[in-house]
Amino acid sequence: MTEIKDPQVSAIFEKYPQDIQQRLLHLRALIFEAAGEVENLGEIEETTKWGEPSYVSKQGSTIRIDWKEKNPDQYCIYFHCKTKLVDTFREIYSDLFNFDGNRAIIFQINRVEPEATFGSLLEKFPEKELKHCIALSLNYHRIKHLPLLGV
Repeated sequence: MTEIKDPQVSAIFEKYPQDIQQRLLHLRALIFEAAGEVENLGEIEETTKWGEPSYVSKQGSTIRIDWKEKNPDQYCIYFHCKTKLVDTFREIYSDLFNFDGNRAIIFQINRVEPEATFGSLLEKFPEKELKHCIALSLNYHRIKHLPLLGV
């Protein structure tokens, strides 16, 4: 996995409960994997926006990931609400993901028995399709004029 270089980002990850931290680090890894699969994308900047780990490319729209104490049973990947991104994701993946308006994909935290191993705590979700959503966001400014973002 790509090392976290920004001390502010690292500090945010350290504040999450351990199980949440692992889930968000998994989303982070998927962001970098998806970025590596997009041709001529360039470097991904990892920073903070609104106190959340954030990822952006020069031709893309910012992606944020976070968990909030007020909704302890879920964590999210956020996209810019003024884009066509989440509407497009909903159009093509409504049967696979849960959405929060035009800004996020929501992941529910499964409840398991206390003696379960940590590996069994991570939810299974369609990673290939999520990486596709991430790639569309990281490439947004090049594809925003295309119907359904060129899907």
